[in-house]
Amino acid sequence: MLQTELQTPTRFLLTELQSLGMRLTDEAAGAGSRRGGAGPSDHKAIRLAGQTIMVPVLTANARHSPYSASAPDSNGRTMLSRDGVAVGPIDFAAIPRFYALQTMDGVPYWKIAMLHGTDVLATTVLQTCIRYADRATACQFCAIGQSLSAGRTIAHKTPAQLAEVARAAVLLDGVRHMVLTTGTPNVVDRGAAVLCDSTRAIKQAVALPVQGQCEPPRDPIWFERLRAAGVDSLGMHLEAATQAVRARIMPGKATVSIGRYLAAFRQAVPVFGRGQVSTYLLAGLGDSVSEILALCETLIGIGVHPFVVPFVPIGGTPLEDHAPPTAAFMRAVLGPLARMLAAGDLRSADVKAGCSRCGACSSLAAFEADL
Repeated sequence: MLQTELQTPTRFLLTELQSLGMRLTDEAAGAGSRRGGAGPSDHKAIRLAGQTIMVPVLTANARHSPYSASAPDSNGRTMLSRDGVAVGPIDFAAIPRFYALQTMDGVPYWKIAMLHGTDVLATTVLQTCIRYADRATACQFCAIGQSLSAGRTIAHKTPAQLAEVARAAVLLDGVRHMVLTTGTPNVVDRGAAVLCDSTRAIKQAVALPVQGQCEPPRDPIWFERLRAAGVDSLGMHLEAATQAVRARIMPGKATVSIGRYLAAFRQAVPVFGRGQVSTYLLAGLGDSVSEILALCETLIGIGVHPFVVPFVPIGGTPLEDHAPPTAAFMRAVLGPLARMLAAGDLRSADVKAGCSRCGACSSLAAFEADL
């Protein structure tokens, strides 16, 4: 465990960093901050006390954080400080080598898939969504259209493009697993079909564990099809723990109720296995600690891994001024959740691919490690 001048346990330090963010000098900022996208964003990956964690650096909150990162010294080391007091050295994730490549038709690889954390390749296969086009139905935290309109990505990544980039990322940068998410193209398969096509192509090109992420398909036969295509783990993201918060924050997605998700989880777990189905929960949108933990208990009982992360506002979205949860709130959730996961034998490290396996967007893994 990192022993800092503040004598702060690692799990507390990581939780504070994710809630408060971090100020960067121009030299420390460099490249690699993630701006915009379909999920929590405006982060930079750092390595601290042996763990990789995504820390907000582009948010309004981060600009006033007590934490700051210095310019690299002559040895290339960067010091993390809190209110001017040195906490400890940190390392930034290197710019991956595959970013320098492009397809035969001139599309840069980084517009097709990006490095998350230090060893995860991630992409939004379809950068459009039937819900996003209308703010009356769109998820208020989502910036899936921003990166497309800014030219930072392309609307549809073909199976061939994804396979090409995945192979390069494994060979050049040691990527260990891949996340395929998608905007929702329809209300029938809800993106499962495009995930099947993409995964087949990737698996033919390179041996890489893949997580597919989509809303629950209308017909559960898609779970069998996703598994047959090579999807190793499945993410179906509730985002919020209560129907009232979901209806307020994501009115379109909330039409697929929590009850419908729970039914889909019960259908998917026998196909993928306990712990290989997960859901993403954003803390700080309005759900209480007890409401989040009550849902997590239900999910763990089904065999679903609940990955709880602090909400990070993204500039240009309706929630850009929404305050992130406090570190105390996150500790109140993550401490009990880690114990629940251990009791249910659903450890993050056992997930084959995806957000729970990566763990960088939450300090949950640090709470698990301290048990």
